[in-house]
Amino acid sequence: MDITELTERAEKISVKYGESLGIERDGDWFLLKLQEEVGELTQAYLQVTGRARPKNRTEHELRDGFELEFADVLCQLLLLARHHGVDVPAAVERKWLIREAQLTDPGARS
Repeated sequence: MDITELTERAEKISVKYGESLGIERDGDWFLLKLQEEVGELTQAYLQVTGRARPKNRTEHELRDGFELEFADVLCQLLLLARHHGVDVPAAVERKWLIREAQLTDPGARS
């Protein structure tokens, strides 16, 4: 699945989520929801690394929860980008992938 398809599928789910809870999915909501998900990823990280209470979960359950929080953060980030018309692949190309040339040509500009 490519990033565009992933974003559109996540959007459909998010729309239904917002409708079912009566949430207005505006710019503030997208950013605040992303922040909430990053907080949950941080909590899962602390648990999986033994720096927070495991809350009676096994190592496997902690690891699974940690991985699922990555999915929440990624999807919420893609939704925020979509809401603001950000072309994520193009932005990644301009910000990160352009540096690939520097790996093969140290004289290339950043």
